[in-house]
Amino acid sequence: MAVLKMKRMSVYALKTHRKAILELLQRKGVLEIDTPKKAQPLFEKTDTGSARQTFEKNVRTLTQAAALLDSVSPPAKGLPAVLRGREPITGERYRQTVDAAGDTARLASRILALGKRMDDGKAEAQRCAAGLEALEPWLPLDISMRSIGTEKTSVFIGSFPEALTAGEIQSRLAAALPQVPAVEVEVISSGTSQTCVFAVCHGRYGLQVESALRAMGFTYPASPPRLPPGERAKELTRQRDEALADAEAARQELCSLADRRQELLFAADYYAMRAEKYRVLGDLWQSPHVFQVTGYVPAEDAEALGRALEEDFGACVELRDPREDEDPPVKLKNGPLAAPVEGVVEGYSLPGRQETDPAPVVALFYYVLFGLMLSDAAYGLLMVLGCGLILLKFKNIEESLRKSLTMFLFCGISTTFWGVLFGSYFGDAIPVIARTFFHTEITVPAVWFVPLDDPMRLLLFSFLLGILHLFTGLGVQAYLLIRRKRFADALYDTVFWYFLVGGLILLLLSTEMFRNMMSLSFTLPGWVGTTAAVFAGVGAVGIVLTAGRESKNPGKRLLKGLYGLYNISGYLSDILSYSRLLALGLATGVIANVFNQLGSMLGGGVGGAIFFTVAFVIGHTMNLAINVLGAYVHTNRLQYVEFFGKFYEGGGRKFQPFAAHTKTFKFTEEK
Repeated sequence: MAVLKMKRMSVYALKTHRKAILELLQRKGVLEIDTPKKAQPLFEKTDTGSARQTFEKNVRTLTQAAALLDSVSPPAKGLPAVLRGREPITGERYRQTVDAAGDTARLASRILALGKRMDDGKAEAQRCAAGLEALEPWLPLDISMRSIGTEKTSVFIGSFPEALTAGEIQSRLAAALPQVPAVEVEVISSGTSQTCVFAVCHGRYGLQVESALRAMGFTYPASPPRLPPGERAKELTRQRDEALADAEAARQELCSLADRRQELLFAADYYAMRAEKYRVLGDLWQSPHVFQVTGYVPAEDAEALGRALEEDFGACVELRDPREDEDPPVKLKNGPLAAPVEGVVEGYSLPGRQETDPAPVVALFYYVLFGLMLSDAAYGLLMVLGCGLILLKFKNIEESLRKSLTMFLFCGISTTFWGVLFGSYFGDAIPVIARTFFHTEITVPAVWFVPLDDPMRLLLFSFLLGILHLFTGLGVQAYLLIRRKRFADALYDTVFWYFLVGGLILLLLSTEMFRNMMSLSFTLPGWVGTTAAVFAGVGAVGIVLTAGRESKNPGKRLLKGLYGLYNISGYLSDILSYSRLLALGLATGVIANVFNQLGSMLGGGVGGAIFFTVAFVIGHTMNLAINVLGAYVHTNRLQYVEFFGKFYEGGGRKFQPFAAHTKTFKFTEEK
C-alpha cells in the first residue's frame, strides 16, 4: 500500500540562475511549489501579471492559427488524438522550438490576418451578390434610380407590393386625380409580390401624383445606386469577382502554410509553459540577489533533484520531513495490478495523512466483482483483445488512459474466468447456432454451474463474497488502528464487530430454518451455533459498552452504545447490497439469450443467417456496452459505499507538481 513519502524542500539560489532553475523544475515535474505566506526580511514578490498575459495571448493566437489551418486544409485522418498521445521530443528539439517561437508567433499573426482577409473577401462577395439580387428587377431601367425628374417633369421610380399592370396603375391614378392630366407609367418588372415601375408627370402635379401613388402602396427603393442599374450591376459583378479572387488567394496562401501546424502547436505549448513559469515566478519570494523556492517533493526524487540543483547551479537545498501542522500532498505508487485502480480511489478521495493507500485491496476485489457482474467469457475475451491491442500498438497514449485500459483488461480477464465457470459464451449462442443452422446439439458445459438454472446458489455466493469484502474492510481498519498503536480502539471498533456479525452468520447457518429457506445442502453442528451465539453476545455487549466511550456521562455512554449496536442493521443492508452481483450477472445472460432467440426466429437458410448475424451483432454490442457500464458503476458503488464505509475517510490533497502541462509534446527526459 504505497502512499509516497513526501519531503519539504527549500531551495535558495542566485537570481541569475532563476530562469534555468525554474525550467529544470518544470521539466522534471517532481516539485509541488508551496510558497510560504510570510517571507524573511528583504524578500518580496515580483508582479509578473503583464508578462503572463502576453504569453497567454500568444497561446490563444497560436492555437487559433492552427485551428484556422485545420479548417482551410483539414489534415489527413490519422489516429485519434486520444490514442496518438503527445509527441515525445528531446531537449534539442525543444530548444529549436524556443529559438523559433518569436518567428512562429509572427507567423500565427500572419495566418490570422490571412484568415480575416479571406473572411472579409467572402463577406464582400456576399454583399455584392445581395446587391446584384436587389438590382435584378431594375436592370431594364437605363437611368439612375435616384432620378427625380427635370425642370418640367416629375419622375417616380419605385415599386408596389403586388402584381399590377401599367393600365391598372394609370386607371387608379385617374380615379384618384381626375383633374390631373395623364400620368405616363412604365412597368420595369413584375412579380407575384412586387411591381417595379417608372412613372412621369408634369412637374406642377408632382406632389399630388406622389401622394396618390403612396396611397396605392408605392415605395421608393432603399439606398438606390447613383449609376443606372445595368452599370451598377457591372460594377458589383467586378467587385464580387475581385473579392472572391482575393479570398481565394488568401485561402491558397493558408493552404501553403498547412504544414506549419505542428510548429504552431509546439510554440503554443512553449508559451503555455512560460505562462505557467511566470505564474510561479510571481509567487516566489525574492531579494535583490537571491530567490527562494519551497514545496513538496516525493522522497524518492528528493535526493536526485537536490543534487542536480546544488551541482549545476550552486543552490542551497534543504530537505526535511513535513511537520504535523503542514498538509503535504498525496501521490500513489503501486504495482502493475493495483496501479490501474488508482483512478477509482482518486474518484472517491485520496488517502488522508493517517491513512494508507487502499488501491491494492480495492484492486483484488474490483476485478472479481466486475467480472462476476458481467460473467460472459466471450464478452471478457472481447475486452481483453480490445484493450490489449490498444496497449500493445499505441505505446504513446497518456498514462491515465493507459491505467484505465489496463484496469478494463484485468476486468476482462476476470469476466472470462467467471464466464467459463458459468458456461456463458455470448449467452447460449453456441447451442442456439448449432440447433438452428446445423440441426445438432452442441453445448459447452459450465465448469461450476449455470446461474440461470440455479440463481439461489449465485445469490448465496454473492452474499459470501460481500461478507468477505466487508470483513476485509474491517481488517484494514484494524491494521490502521494497530499501526497507530491504538490497540483498544482496534478491539472495540473491529474485533467486537467481527464477533457480532460473524457469530450471527454462523448461528444462522446452524439452523434448520435458514437451511430450508436458502436451500442449503448442509447445516453447521449445534455446538458451532452455540459457540457462535456466545461470540455474538460478547460482541454485542462489547459494542454497547464501548461505542459511546468518548462520553463521560454514564447514561449518554450507554445510549450511544445502544445506538452503536443498532448499526447491525447497516451491516445487514450492506450484505444485501451484494445481491446486485446476482442481478447484473443474470441480466447479462438473459439479455444475451433473448437476442440469440430473436436472431434464430427465421430459422436456417441464407435469410435466417443474415437476420441472425444482424441481430447478433447489434444485440450483443448493445448488451456488452450497457452491462460493462452497469458493472463499472455498481462495482464502484460497492467500493465507495460498502467497502470504504468500514475504514476509509480520504481527504488527501492530490500531488500537483510544477511541470510541463503541454498538449502537443512531452519531454522524453521529463523524469
